[in-house]
Amino acid sequence: MDSVIKAEKPAAKSSGINPIIIIGALFFIFGFVTWLNSVLIPYLKIACQLNNFESYLVTTAFYIAYLLMAKPSAWVLKLFGFKNGMAVGLIVIALGALIFIPAALTRVYSVFLIGLFVQGTGLAILQSASNPYITIIGPPEGAAKRMSIMGIFNKCAGVLAPIALGALVLNNIDAFSASLVKLSPAEKIVQLNELASRVILPYIIIVVVLAILAVLIYFSGLPEIDTEHEDEAVAAANSGKNSILQFPHLILGVVALFFYVGAEVIAGDSIIGYGTANHIPMATAKYFASGTLICMVIGYFSGILFIPRYISQQKALVYSAVLGAVLTIIALFTPKYISIGCIALLGLANSLMWPAIWPLALSGLGRFTKIGSSLLVMGIAGAAVFPPIYGFLVDRFKTSLGPEAAAQTSYWILLPIYLFILYFAAIGYKKGKHVIAV
Repeated sequence: MDSVIKAEKPAAKSSGINPIIIIGALFFIFGFVTWLNSVLIPYLKIACQLNNFESYLVTTAFYIAYLLMAKPSAWVLKLFGFKNGMAVGLIVIALGALIFIPAALTRVYSVFLIGLFVQGTGLAILQSASNPYITIIGPPEGAAKRMSIMGIFNKCAGVLAPIALGALVLNNIDAFSASLVKLSPAEKIVQLNELASRVILPYIIIVVVLAILAVLIYFSGLPEIDTEHEDEAVAAANSGKNSILQFPHLILGVVALFFYVGAEVIAGDSIIGYGTANHIPMATAKYFASGTLICMVIGYFSGILFIPRYISQQKALVYSAVLGAVLTIIALFTPKYISIGCIALLGLANSLMWPAIWPLALSGLGRFTKIGSSLLVMGIAGAAVFPPIYGFLVDRFKTSLGPEAAAQTSYWILLPIYLFILYFAAIGYKKGKHVIAV
């Protein structure tokens, strides 16, 4: 192993809690916070009177933090270590959630975006710590299996998040939207202000929960990991290397992660809008994002069962990319319910990509693991780029094709994404080094 855990057994005993459970709780938290965006997009579109492109800036503000704040996140981890860095990340997320209160009171979209950026900053810190932690904490060939377990925590939270927030902020939203057109400008402002205020209570609860968890993490016995240590084989392979750019498989992994996260967020965050574009009531469509995430949970369970006993994580990534491309093509050429079902099933195709890309990209990095992790976290910024492009395409095609066909045709953006991931899974992961598929 190219990294070690300091005093793992004593720390685990002193805490009384398995580190996997503690990290799993963190994955649950940032899954919950992340997948609230699937509801915030249609909610803020109405509350702040936005077009499709503007509404998808929710994802841009949230995920661009992973790109801009990845280096500061690495600095935070170097200063505080992995465990205390996780506590810092939770506090920063809580501060971002707190900003939602003045945003709701003023109904100013830019303030909501600032709150989302701060939340994304906290998650960048949390992801920079937790993902390499779970990758390194055990045997490399089982890393995708451990990441799949984390994915279950993450996506179960993702299933619950849109249901919970949707029940509060999208309650009676179809009737609300219909009534807006009949109101005077003054009455419309009053109603929109009332709608905006619906997020205040849930985000106050989120702030309190995050603050409590930060304290619990800080005082936990979670073992620290040492990424500066290299075993003899890794040290020999890395001798003479002084730059992260000397690991081409990592750079390709960052690009693959950039594309993958964009695809995952499009599938999860656009499906509600896709449903409403096909004249499905919001009262029904608001559950579609949870369907995508349920498919992801099923995929994670398959990862736990089959990786690495029956299939390597590299082969799992190949099959996942092929499935993603096939489902995209079917979604582009089938009637609405089948097409929407295929977008939901993309959750199954996407589920094992994150668990497989991380260990394949970090393989053999040794003392470069922290900076490699930071670059991978920067790759999460793909979700800041691709969903707004999807929203822009929908707006662009709406006039000529109509809302239903525009929303469907815009899913062409997914096909080149899955083809690049297939390239990384089949060839790119071994560029610049001699590897055995893990």
